[in-house]
Amino acid sequence: MDGISLFELGMDDREKADELAELAREIWTEHYTPLIGADQVGYMLSKFQSAGSILNDIAANGYRYFIVYDGPKPAGYFAVKPEPDKKALFLSKFYLEKSCRGRGISRIMLDRIMKIARESGLGHIWLTVNKHNETSIKIYKRLGFRIIEDIVTDIGNGFVMDDYKMRLDMDQG
Repeated sequence: MDGISLFELGMDDREKADELAELAREIWTEHYTPLIGADQVGYMLSKFQSAGSILNDIAANGYRYFIVYDGPKPAGYFAVKPEPDKKALFLSKFYLEKSCRGRGISRIMLDRIMKIARESGLGHIWLTVNKHNETSIKIYKRLGFRIIEDIVTDIGNGFVMDDYKMRLDMDQG
């Protein structure tokens, strides 16, 4: 797709991490406020989607973060964490700005994620998604993921994530 490019952040890319955190704020505020409320959105943005959290995930926790650009404009992002002991790739973040949805960009993102899994010799990709996030669940199913488990995770401050765990086996992708 013309004009779509991916940029992988390094552990010292503070400017790009700031850009990604701002994009996360825009996407999360628009998409998740109706699902989980403004208080939980604010909490999760500060705890998991801040520039500092992103850079720490890269430097200390083995995550790889990518910003997706539509021309010069940041359009989305994703983050993955290889789990070689489980022969899995954890798809931690997978977000696309509203105006960029429905254009095949999520397929480009998943193609890169699958390439990372294959290059790492990993047999499947897994993610978690809010049980009430019907649009995203439909997209993940269309991309080949299937629901394998219900998960409720305490994330602190009185909040929980009530999710489905979904999995894509590499031979299906």
